[in-house]
Amino acid sequence: MSGKITAVVLLLGLMFGGLFAGEVTWLAVGDLHDWFHSAGCEIEVGRRHLVTDQQDGLQWPAQFRYQDTKAAKALWIGCRDFDDPVAGKVYDYKVVHAGPRVLDENNEFMAETFELWGRQDHPLVYVDGLPASTLNYLETVDYVDPDLPADRILYNVVRTSLGLTMTRKVYAFINKHHSNYFIYDYVFKNDGVIDLKGTKHPQTLKDVVIFFQYRYAPTKEACAYGYYWLPQSATWGHSTMNDVIYNHPSTGEPFRALISWLGKHSKWSGPGDNIGGPDYLADGHLGAAQFVGVLDIHADKSATDHSDDIAQPTTTKEVGSDDPWESNNSQYNAPKMAQEYQVMTAGRPALSHAARVDGGFADLYGGTPGGYSQAQGFGPYTIAPGDSIHIVYAEGVAGLSRQKCYEIGAKWLADPKNYNETKDQLVMTGRDSLIKTFERAKANYESDFDIPEAPPAPDRFEVKSGGDRIFLEWSESADGWVGSHGNKMVGYRVYRAIHKPDTTYEKIFECGPGTANPEVVHEFQDKSARRGFNYYYYVATFDDGSSEDGVLESSKFYTMTTQPAFLRRPPGRNLDNIRIVPNPYNIRARDWQFGISAPDRILFVNLPPFCDIKIYTERGDLIKTIHHNDGSGDEKWNSITDSRQVIVSGIYIVYIKVTQDYVDENTGQVIFRKGQSVIKKLAVIR
Repeated sequence: MSGKITAVVLLLGLMFGGLFAGEVTWLAVGDLHDWFHSAGCEIEVGRRHLVTDQQDGLQWPAQFRYQDTKAAKALWIGCRDFDDPVAGKVYDYKVVHAGPRVLDENNEFMAETFELWGRQDHPLVYVDGLPASTLNYLETVDYVDPDLPADRILYNVVRTSLGLTMTRKVYAFINKHHSNYFIYDYVFKNDGVIDLKGTKHPQTLKDVVIFFQYRYAPTKEACAYGYYWLPQSATWGHSTMNDVIYNHPSTGEPFRALISWLGKHSKWSGPGDNIGGPDYLADGHLGAAQFVGVLDIHADKSATDHSDDIAQPTTTKEVGSDDPWESNNSQYNAPKMAQEYQVMTAGRPALSHAARVDGGFADLYGGTPGGYSQAQGFGPYTIAPGDSIHIVYAEGVAGLSRQKCYEIGAKWLADPKNYNETKDQLVMTGRDSLIKTFERAKANYESDFDIPEAPPAPDRFEVKSGGDRIFLEWSESADGWVGSHGNKMVGYRVYRAIHKPDTTYEKIFECGPGTANPEVVHEFQDKSARRGFNYYYYVATFDDGSSEDGVLESSKFYTMTTQPAFLRRPPGRNLDNIRIVPNPYNIRARDWQFGISAPDRILFVNLPPFCDIKIYTERGDLIKTIHHNDGSGDEKWNSITDSRQVIVSGIYIVYIKVTQDYVDENTGQVIFRKGQSVIKKLAVIR
C-alpha cells in the first residue's frame, strides 16, 4: 500500500457535503505526527472522511495511542473588488476556502505538486519475515537527499481560483530538542493562473487577507473516540481554551503565538476538575495534558517589502467552530463571502478567549455547542501580478512527559480533594514547555535550519522469533556517518517494549565506545525474553555527543516494530509430551499468565511441526480448528471460537492430528507420521 492514499469519497449530509479527492501523507519521523492533504489544508475528518476521526492528527507524544490534538483546520484567502472571469462579474468580496468543512479541489484549491522529501528513506523493517513499520503505510518518500535542511520536507504547490498560487513547505526534525514542532513556510504568488489548465486572468489583488483557523481538541485519549472518560463534547473542542500572546512573557520582546489547552467542562463527572483530563475511572493518569498552538515567525510587511511585520497578524479573534460561516461555503455566494471577510478582518480583541473565560467552564462560554477555534488573519495586502507574500509559522505540541502524567495522576486519584490544585498547577507548566518549544523553532528558522543533525537509522532492521531467544540484526548503512556539526556516529542502542508497541521502551543493549560492549556490532540476541509474551523493538544509532545538543539518536519511529516477536519452541518429539498452558485456564489469573499483551492466550506446546488442532465441547461440538504449519512446537489461541464467540467455563476436548511426516535432519529418524493423533483435555474457568 502506498504511503500516499488517494481517496475519492462521496459524503452525504449537510455538514460534510461534497466530493473530496486528493492525496494524504504523514510527517511521522519525530515525536510529533500529523497528516497533510494535497489541497494545502487539513479539513475536518478530511483524511478518511469518517466521523470517528473527529480528533485526528497532531499526535504528541506520538509513541502512544490516541494522542491526537487536532479536530480541523481551515485556510481562507479573501480580497476585495475581484473581477471573476468564471462568474463574469466583479465581487465586492471574494473568498476561497479550504476547510474547515468545505473543500472544492477542482475549482477553488487545486493541488499541482505534492511531494515528500527526506534525508533518508524509511528503513526496511521486518518481524519474522513480515513488514513491520508504520512508515511503510504512512509515507512515500519521493526525493532523498542527505543534505536537506530538515529530516522531512513536505513540498506542496496549490493553485487557487483567485490567481494566487500557494507554495507550502512543512519542515520536520528528529533532533530530540526539535522533534515536537513543524515549521510551515508559505509563499502566496500572484501569477494570475486560475485553474490547473494554466488559464491566466491577471489582475492586481486588493486588500488580500490570508486567514488560518485551528480547531484544537486535546486529546483523543480521554475523549469519545478514545477511552472516553471526558464529557463527549470535549472531543470536538467544546472546552478548549484559546489564548493569544503578543509579547514573550519573560523578555517582553514580540512573540506572536496562539496557545490552546483543555479547559474546565461543566459536565465533568469525576472528583476535582478535569484539567489535564485525569482518568478517574482507572489509574488517574492524565490523558489530556497537552498544550498546542502556533508561533508566527515571519509575515511580510507588503508585497514589495519582505521584512517581518510584527503587527501581523492583524486578526487574532477566535471563531465559533459551529458558526454559520463555518459550513456550506461557496466562492460564488456574495452575501456569505462578505460575512466571511468580516470574520477574517475582525481584528484583535482586548482580551483573548481564554482571558474572557477566566478559569470558568469553557464549554459554557458563548453558548455554542462547538466551542471555539483559534484564528489569525494576515493582511490586508495589495498583491500586483508577479508579486508575492511570505508567511512562516511553527506549530507545536508540548506538556508533561508521559511518565509525569502517570505519576501526577496517581497522586491526584489517591487524594483528589487536597491534590487537585497541585495537579492543575503542574499541568499548566505545559504552557511554559510550549513557549520553550516555540523559542527553539524560531531560533532554528532564523539560523537557516543550522541545528545539529541526528544520525541516520540503519536502512534495514530484522527481528526473528527463536525457540529460546529473539534474534535482531541491522545493516551497516549508518556506520561512519559524520554530521554537519562534526558529531559522529559511534554505536547502536536496542530498545524493547513488552505486550504492546504504544508503551514505554527500555534500553536492553548498546554497543560502541564508552559502553559495556565497546565493539560496534550489528546484531543482538535477546535471551531475556519469556515465553508467551509479545515483544516489540527498535534500534537507534547514536553519536558521540560532540555537538551543542549533546548525544543524539536516530528516530525511534524509523525502526520501531509493529508486529510482535515471541519465543517459539522447537517441535516436540512425542505426542504424549504435548501440553496446554495454562490448564486449567482461569480468567481471574489471566493478567499474570501472559500479561496484558495476551490476557486470553492459551498455548499448545511441544507440538509436531505440522498438525491440525481441533477443539470440541464436552458434548462433541467442534468450535475451533487451528492449522499449525509454521514448523515450530508452539501454537497460540486467543480463546475465540470459529464463530467469533468467547469460550465459556467447561471441559473441552482437544484433538491433535499430524498432517505431515517429520524426519530428524541429523539422524533420519521419523519422529512423526502423517495421521498420528492424540487427545487432550482443557479446563476453562470463567
